[in-house]
Amino acid sequence: MDTPYLLAWLLAYVFIGRLVMRRLTGPVRETALAVLNVAGVFFFLFYGGKEHYLLRFVIYLALIVGLYLTVCLFADQRGRWPWLAFFAPLAALIVVRYVPGEWYVALGHALGKTWRGVPQMIGISYLAFRCSRLVLEVRNGVVKKPNFLEYVNFAFFLPTMPVGPINPYANYRRGFAEKYDVPVGRAALRILVGAVKYEFLGNLCNQLSYSGLLRDDHPHHWVDLPVAMLFFYLYLYLNFSGFCDLAIGAAALIGIPVPENFDNPFAARNVKDFWNRWHITLSAWMRDVVFSPLSKFFVHLLGVRLADHAIALTITIVFLLVGIWHGAGWNFAAYGAVHALGVVTNHYYTIFLKKRLGRDRFKAYNDNRWIRAVAVVLTFCYCGASLIFFANTFPQIREIFSILR
Repeated sequence: MDTPYLLAWLLAYVFIGRLVMRRLTGPVRETALAVLNVAGVFFFLFYGGKEHYLLRFVIYLALIVGLYLTVCLFADQRGRWPWLAFFAPLAALIVVRYVPGEWYVALGHALGKTWRGVPQMIGISYLAFRCSRLVLEVRNGVVKKPNFLEYVNFAFFLPTMPVGPINPYANYRRGFAEKYDVPVGRAALRILVGAVKYEFLGNLCNQLSYSGLLRDDHPHHWVDLPVAMLFFYLYLYLNFSGFCDLAIGAAALIGIPVPENFDNPFAARNVKDFWNRWHITLSAWMRDVVFSPLSKFFVHLLGVRLADHAIALTITIVFLLVGIWHGAGWNFAAYGAVHALGVVTNHYYTIFLKKRLGRDRFKAYNDNRWIRAVAVVLTFCYCGASLIFFANTFPQIREIFSILR
């Protein structure tokens, strides 16, 4: 579909959604919004896509129904039962992302279908994390257990469906419990800025990234490698943050709050600070759901004297999971390991400085603008270089280094 027509349909979706949220109430509003979101997800993300797109969409609907049933049966139970509902979305993610494609081909043959590999489940990673966190919100009494229409609206909310941000259910429902009113001009400007970043600036930077500059079967001077690293870093930021701007702006026009996902990550002074600024909603999910309980477990297991090492172990596990969450290849595990190394190094370096300098001198060290400038530059280079594993498989990385002179 041409971009002008796609933009027209998106504006129609936002306009109808805004009317539904402002003019309707109760079950009628939930029903109308559910119909709008399900239709929008089908039209924008599935219709006219890869082969068997209708079957893929039906499978997605069936998955949502199945996940809702686990919430109904287990989310507010006592003991360990809620964990069944918590892990159900994650199990679906594992099946879709990490089961070998050959298995799906064999299953297709058994059913008389021609499947070429893993079914295309757009947004499954974000869906899994949103829905798993919802179970914890219900279990901990933060929110009431949703009915089916509320669950469908949350799972299929179109602006955040493809690539987030990962919006907690309690924050999402604020738009229904109270009037979330952002000035139309501000929300529209956010959409415009996001569109420019996503469609124009990101594509320009991509022309000098790995795929646009190096992977062309021609020899290159070694200086092209840092150029590709820089521009892929810029491309990824513009592409991802631009789409998040679109999602946040569109959701605001409808009347649904969505959390910020970026906070000037290029100004981070270390890798830990970077993850407080980059993909913030993923960092928050990992912190609340994985890091906090797992660090407490390891501290209890190893003892208070080894608490610093327990935290370092937890950091390593968390970032390996972050890497694997992004994709099934070993390159994504390597990406997570590189960031684990960066955060663990900062963890031990901070402990060393506090012991060596004391409280006042450590504060002066952190406040020194020249030290901060050097730290920001080093962090920028480290995070940008680490993305070589994010952008390329290991065979592609070998190919890149083989053509450098």
